[in-house]
Amino acid sequence: MTLFGYRLPAMSSLILWALVWEIIGRLDLTFFVPPLSEVLVTLTSVIGTAPFLKALSETAQAFGAGVAASVLIGIPVGILMGKNRLIDELLLPWVNMFLSAPLTALVPVLMVLFGFGMKSIIITTTLFAIWIIILNARAGVLQINRSLVEMARSYGANPFQAFYKIYFWAALPEILGGVRIGVIRAVKGVIIGQLLISIVGFGALFELYANNFLMAHFWAVLIVLFALAFSVSEILAYLERRVSYYAASR
Repeated sequence: MTLFGYRLPAMSSLILWALVWEIIGRLDLTFFVPPLSEVLVTLTSVIGTAPFLKALSETAQAFGAGVAASVLIGIPVGILMGKNRLIDELLLPWVNMFLSAPLTALVPVLMVLFGFGMKSIIITTTLFAIWIIILNARAGVLQINRSLVEMARSYGANPFQAFYKIYFWAALPEILGGVRIGVIRAVKGVIIGQLLISIVGFGALFELYANNFLMAHFWAVLIVLFALAFSVSEILAYLERRVSYYAASR
């Protein structure tokens, strides 16, 4: 961030927005935005309580299972679409449709099919994350130098060996980019699932605090959620930068 020709340290924009938040809260313009200092004090009192830890555990369980399913299914499907034209033509319209569709509208259908428990929340999380992972894995495979594939065939590599020795590693930069975006979408999916399907986890805390107008508690939990999502995204972005040399070698 640059201001009047001077380069400011990293995270300066966050400090600026924190000051704006504090000023708006102190002006008491709306009950919905309490001062940031009050939110942080509330956060320190809430973060170690049993309800918060239970909510964190339930949300982490659904989030982790949904992301794992998205990665384990999405990457192989995306690679198969990139290397097989028939599979690509069959699946690509559906992938694009689900990626652009308002997936929240499918939540009632999931509730009918899978009930009101954790299974429906995990499936909702998966549906939010998997499509961008598939498309990025497909795009990575389409960028692979064909000479790598021909070399693997000339040395007698079977399809499974070509899959994990050629396609996966050569498409890894795009795959990690898709996983990073998918993780961000999965956060949205798990919270929507916990709010609409079964009031558990962070969804239950949001419901409780909003209904009782405990806005400092509401924002405290929201900050924790944003911080967790940002941390996971930055870790994946770091890994993405570390393997970026694969793209050049293609």
